[in-house]
Amino acid sequence: MPTLSLSQTIQAVATGKRSAAAVLETCIARIEATEARVNAFTGTRFDAARTQAAQIDARRARGEPLGPLAGVPFAVKNLFDVAGEVTLAGSRVNRSHPPAAADAVLVQRLQAAGAVLVGSLNMDEFAYGFTTENTHYGPTRNPHKPDCTAGGSSGGSGAAVAAGQVPLTLGSDTNGSIRVPSSFCGIWGLKPTFGRLSRRGSFPFVHSIDHLGPLANDLPGLALAYDVLQGPDPLDPGCFATALEPTTALLAQGVQGLRVGVLNGYFDALSAPAAREAVALAAGALGTQVAVQHGVEWPDPAAARAAAFIVTASEGGQLHLESLRTRADEHEPLSVDRLIAGALQPAAWYVRAQRFRRLYRDKVNALFRDWDVLIAPATPVAAPAIGSEWIYINGQRLPSRPSIGLLTQPVSFAGCPVVTAPMWPDGTGGLPIGVQLIAAPWREDLALRAGWALAQSGVAHVKETAP
Repeated sequence: MPTLSLSQTIQAVATGKRSAAAVLETCIARIEATEARVNAFTGTRFDAARTQAAQIDARRARGEPLGPLAGVPFAVKNLFDVAGEVTLAGSRVNRSHPPAAADAVLVQRLQAAGAVLVGSLNMDEFAYGFTTENTHYGPTRNPHKPDCTAGGSSGGSGAAVAAGQVPLTLGSDTNGSIRVPSSFCGIWGLKPTFGRLSRRGSFPFVHSIDHLGPLANDLPGLALAYDVLQGPDPLDPGCFATALEPTTALLAQGVQGLRVGVLNGYFDALSAPAAREAVALAAGALGTQVAVQHGVEWPDPAAARAAAFIVTASEGGQLHLESLRTRADEHEPLSVDRLIAGALQPAAWYVRAQRFRRLYRDKVNALFRDWDVLIAPATPVAAPAIGSEWIYINGQRLPSRPSIGLLTQPVSFAGCPVVTAPMWPDGTGGLPIGVQLIAAPWREDLALRAGWALAQSGVAHVKETAP
């Protein structure tokens, strides 16, 4: 049976066309058929999920109202707390921690809306990486081409959706960790505004940059899931949202009246031809409805990326300083040296980077006085082979793992919301490359409207993969 989109799943359960139990069993069968090839999950909870699904069906039988995500199977990056389970955050070190006492806030909100949790997903250790080549739990593989990476650090979250295992997942994004897997796996992803969603109950990486958000196999479903996740959290000092701002109903407004620009300069220079083609496809589709202007310049992108590296390494290194001192041999070999180096950085570097960030955000906010949505590639290349040490961009040879985030880091450092739309340019061997639809802070609605316009045009879509 073809995998249902998130919206189709919601509709099927809401109308009684399919029971929540039947939807779940199809999901479990798909996981069992694909997991050996993809390696997206680090743990499943099928028995608990069956109980949840049965409860949803019982409520329908009694004529009780169902939640907006009733019967939707979902899974979460394993840095989200799940009650009764150890929050691994992709690590070996955390295995000795006690199980979580309660679900993370965002997990609670999805379940309160009727979504059914089926398991936890693989990731780069402590979210420090762009490839999910996890030494402890194995690499997550791209469902479209299993010898290629699924991206990271939310690689399991991207691959599970692309493989049709679940229609909805949760991930985190510090420097690109929702957008990179969405790009490499050809699915929809949303990195909300910094501080929009509660982070309570998630294992941190870089407190001053971490974002949490959803990944899904269709745009309307992504918007609905985002609305369910929204809301203030007075117990999370890093959640700055003051009210629920629903976006789903706004999708029908489309892009009419929006000022749309294409980011060039830095983004062109550091994008391979296929990534630039992905942007051209998106700009061309939107250009049939509104004027799209090329040649927009993002302020100080290289400096922002450098500052993001300093903040990331410093906060990450300090967070794990004790285990680096006493259990360094249990850390991921691909990241332990960077964490140690970050912990040894002079404090003055960190302070200067954060001071620059305040000025940088002012410049970015000023840019959005003239633009509503800006288009840029999400990744400079399509997914490289697992184990690749280098990527090649316009004749330049660049180290693969840090360079995959070349185009996402400057945007997240400003805290802007971004929808990643799945595009399918030529010359990638059938692999996707996503585009970033970037809006001003707190204007997720504009990025989602642009994404819906691309989905309706047919140029942005998710492709079914073989089981």
